[in-house]
Amino acid sequence: MSLSYDLLTPSKIVFGWGRRNEVGRLAKSLGRRAFLVSGSRTLEKQGVLEELTNHLREAEVDVIPLASISHEPEVTDVDEATARLRSHDPGPGDLVIGIGGGAALDLAKALTAMATNAESPTVKDYLEGVGKGLSLNVPPLPMLAMPTTSGTGSEATKNAVISSYDPPFKKSLRSEQMVPKIVLADPELTVSAPPTVTAYSGMDAITQLLESYISCRAKPIPKALALHGLQRALPAIKEVCRDGTCRWARENMAHAALLSGIALANSGLGMAHGVAAALGVHAKVPHGLACAVMLPVALRVNREAAEEDLATLAPLLAKPGPNEPPADALVRTIAELCDAVAIPKRLSEIGVSADQIPRIVTSSRGNSMNGNPRELPDDELTKILEEML
Repeated sequence: MSLSYDLLTPSKIVFGWGRRNEVGRLAKSLGRRAFLVSGSRTLEKQGVLEELTNHLREAEVDVIPLASISHEPEVTDVDEATARLRSHDPGPGDLVIGIGGGAALDLAKALTAMATNAESPTVKDYLEGVGKGLSLNVPPLPMLAMPTTSGTGSEATKNAVISSYDPPFKKSLRSEQMVPKIVLADPELTVSAPPTVTAYSGMDAITQLLESYISCRAKPIPKALALHGLQRALPAIKEVCRDGTCRWARENMAHAALLSGIALANSGLGMAHGVAAALGVHAKVPHGLACAVMLPVALRVNREAAEEDLATLAPLLAKPGPNEPPADALVRTIAELCDAVAIPKRLSEIGVSADQIPRIVTSSRGNSMNGNPRELPDDELTKILEEML
């Protein structure tokens, strides 16, 4: 069998505890005026944004605070920030810095594209499957991504996930040129993440690593990265949920999350993420929590189709019992991990009702589901979700 693939990654990755102080030098390599998009208010309260701004100004990079967001970005969030950004006449010599969790990074990535693609004032017209279907024909502004949670891997992906609740959808703005030019991943920035955010975002990263590994679109280098990330993440997430100040656990989770972004950007995802997107739209379930709830079920559903991959992972990640098939051992290990970090098992526990199931099934048919190891007809997916209530 011939081997042929493409690999998409950020141009430069800078990783390490305390390395956020290099932001000035790195930003200056991309431009002289930086539009800043940030996440939770904790960054401001702890002085992180002031520290960041000082480093940038010392490097003679002008800073323009543009937007702050603490929820998954919606169409209105992007459109309002786009109007502010375009009022500054962005162009060559400008960059966008995103610092925060997946929401802030997705908003920042969307703005890099909307800054230069001005055919429409609304991002909806560029999203997959909705709006006018406009293309991103003009290269976006370069971006420097600084994650403060260990989860979505958005710092290394080519899309920004944008939501709407009227009408309800969660769709991607996508272009290979949207991958951040520079990732500055300082695990120390994740220490302030509260326990629930740490658990949910961490399980999102683990879900991405597993789904990209067993994806029907999996590629060899991303699979190797996913395996490495899983070996780091599985022991680390238990420790970091117990002790959020543990340096080695924070480092390993940040590293695994970064790898999960590279893996999913190249190999795709699967059922857990497909359904998770729909749960976010129709039941407003936080993305990481939705992924974590769906992961054990998705592995069981795909166990036969992905048996070879699951069996390959088992000796490295699980301890098979006597006469226990390796694939079953891996599925069991992940279910036990979810229990260890207090992930609910039932959809009803996270606010999902029976009348929402048909809409959830319909909305699960996004790009993420395309990587699932096998087809899941609507009637089968409906039954799976009803049994989870």
